[in-house]
Amino acid sequence: MSGARHARSRLLLSGMHCASCAGLIESLLHAQAGVRLAQVSPATQRLTLDWQPEATSLDALRAALSGAGYDFAPDLAAPARDLRRREHRQAVWRLFVAGFLMMQVMMLAWPSYVAGPGEMPEDQAALLRWGQWVLTLPVMLLSAGTFFQAAWSQLRGGRLGMDVPVSLGLLVAFVAGSGATLDPAGPFGHEVFFDSITMFVSFLLGARYLELRARHRAAEALEAVAGGLPDPVERRGADGGWEWVEAECLAPDDLVRVVAGQRVPADARVEQGESATDESLLTGESRAVRKSVGDEVLAGSVNLSGVLLLRVRRVGEDTRLAGIRQLMTQAFQDRPEALRAADRVAGWFLAAVLVLAAGAAVAWQFIDPSRALAVSVSVLIVTCPCALSLAAPAAWVSAAGALARRGLLLSRLDAIESMADVDLIVTDKTGTLTESVPRLLRQWPAALDAETLEAATVLSSSSRHPMSRALLETLSRDADKASWRAIQEIGGHGMQGIDAQGHSWRLGAAAWAAADHLPDASLVLARDGVAQASWHFGEALRDGAREAVAAWRAQGLDVELLSGDASPRVGAIARVAGIDRWRGGATPEDKLSHVATLQTLGRRVLMIGDGINDAPVLARAQVSIAMGQGADLAKARADALLVGGRLEAVAAALALARRTRRVVRQNLAWAALYNAVCVPLALIGWLPPWAAGLGMALSSVAVVGNAARLGRDVAPSRGV
Repeated sequence: MSGARHARSRLLLSGMHCASCAGLIESLLHAQAGVRLAQVSPATQRLTLDWQPEATSLDALRAALSGAGYDFAPDLAAPARDLRRREHRQAVWRLFVAGFLMMQVMMLAWPSYVAGPGEMPEDQAALLRWGQWVLTLPVMLLSAGTFFQAAWSQLRGGRLGMDVPVSLGLLVAFVAGSGATLDPAGPFGHEVFFDSITMFVSFLLGARYLELRARHRAAEALEAVAGGLPDPVERRGADGGWEWVEAECLAPDDLVRVVAGQRVPADARVEQGESATDESLLTGESRAVRKSVGDEVLAGSVNLSGVLLLRVRRVGEDTRLAGIRQLMTQAFQDRPEALRAADRVAGWFLAAVLVLAAGAAVAWQFIDPSRALAVSVSVLIVTCPCALSLAAPAAWVSAAGALARRGLLLSRLDAIESMADVDLIVTDKTGTLTESVPRLLRQWPAALDAETLEAATVLSSSSRHPMSRALLETLSRDADKASWRAIQEIGGHGMQGIDAQGHSWRLGAAAWAAADHLPDASLVLARDGVAQASWHFGEALRDGAREAVAAWRAQGLDVELLSGDASPRVGAIARVAGIDRWRGGATPEDKLSHVATLQTLGRRVLMIGDGINDAPVLARAQVSIAMGQGADLAKARADALLVGGRLEAVAAALALARRTRRVVRQNLAWAALYNAVCVPLALIGWLPPWAAGLGMALSSVAVVGNAARLGRDVAPSRGV
């Protein structure tokens, strides 16, 4: 088989409930013939599969997973959306059935709690028990079915997951309750546990629904990345004519034409024309980069002026943009050590729970055989991790709502836990620490006459160059081009046109626009070669950026500026922002390597960025924030999105994350205290199953109520 053909598929998974599912899926697939490699990313629920088409098929592999409760679809937008909709619909239906029937079961169970000995006739008690059994049956078959399926898959895979004790407790309680319903005088006694079963299923499904919604929000952000490349592009055909084709149809050595404002479809070399391109999202370079014959242009950059004829050099997965995506995927694929450690600890914990319940059943066989089953069920119910499973998600959801009101949207809830560990903030410069568009710093003369103002407005409104757009915003005037003629953009230089009086006007680079050019001006407006006005644009800190850096430092955090822009500009911005540690000229690979090195030194990194070049390092950092106006690829790989663009929200988020951690620890301490008190009571027979279920429900309510405090008294951000 050494010469057999291999295929690689990237698939979207469904049915995962926790990080331990990743190992189980990998084990199931590796056991199938023809599978060379199966790698699951728990964070994105993506499966990378290397397999031999001659030995197996995707349908066969899908059938192997479906038997364990998992499914997959090609990682394409439409099937993925259908898969998510189906998974969400099933989760909502299970939760609705469990919650609605739980209320009915509680109403039927309540009379037996409040009635004194002999107050309720036996026939009425039997009728209530049968009513509870009938209502609990759909909960067991439909709502709890996912637990049983997952538990069976875990046992077949030789793993102990959280679903094993959950399913065992539910099954034993239901069997015992069914026996008591059929024969109250039989070996199962007269106690039924249907209210405990329905309460437990409802609470646990609620917690898992919250996790499902968080995962789906992250997946929807990933789909927002439509490839960064335009679909239609002009390509020269064999007959010398031009034809519109899809970008993926391009091949090396094709000749394409890219007009102003269009995105470059592939890595290419300029064959004809002069222009400037915006590469800020790819390289971090804040200024437009001039391009002429022989220069290289990158896929994903934007042509700002003129028309370029480009000779395609690299397409598809060979482009620079695809390389950045590959770096990003590699960084995101690594499973955190914390998750692996949690899997190992969870296995021992669950084994101890099962041993404890079995030991209780055996011990009570010698003490009082009639109570052995009730005691073992009580132990399983008490140790079922309902409050534990809600402890962190409930606090995270409450904190996520508070952060949303401040303009910070989370794509994964457990990012809050990562924020609490941060000790170093690494931030990008262009579009992150600074404004995404140039800002006017100086104008000459201070006041413009009507003729000059009209010429500046007409010419700047005819260009897509960032500085022209910035100038147009400062002029705040509508352009009247009716009396102008011969308006055109000269690639790499600027705009020119002729007004109604026949005067020739130029707006652009100082050396080109006017003979008496001003060397320090960003834009010069000249009439018949004589300068009439000039403007100096430059990068400026985002509003509140300096205050945000000061707030980060006040919280005891180190701050570092890491940018792909030229070092002199990076250093200048760092000094203004109050940042001592900075680095310029960093490629995406440099950024990824730098942050990885910091992590090996034990630093907990929060990365803030906005460009495609930031996507790999955003995926690598322990926690990452993307700016709301940034590239789709960066936003898709970040843990949070700063919608309002105000960096002060980051300091508030870090403070709230630490407070959330305290609340989570309080919740965990309460859950542990509940178990420490109730487990011994269950073991000695003082805590019947109904009381164990009631205590479990009350502990869950206490956990949720404590977490709700995080969402109070949070003022909205000014940027929202």
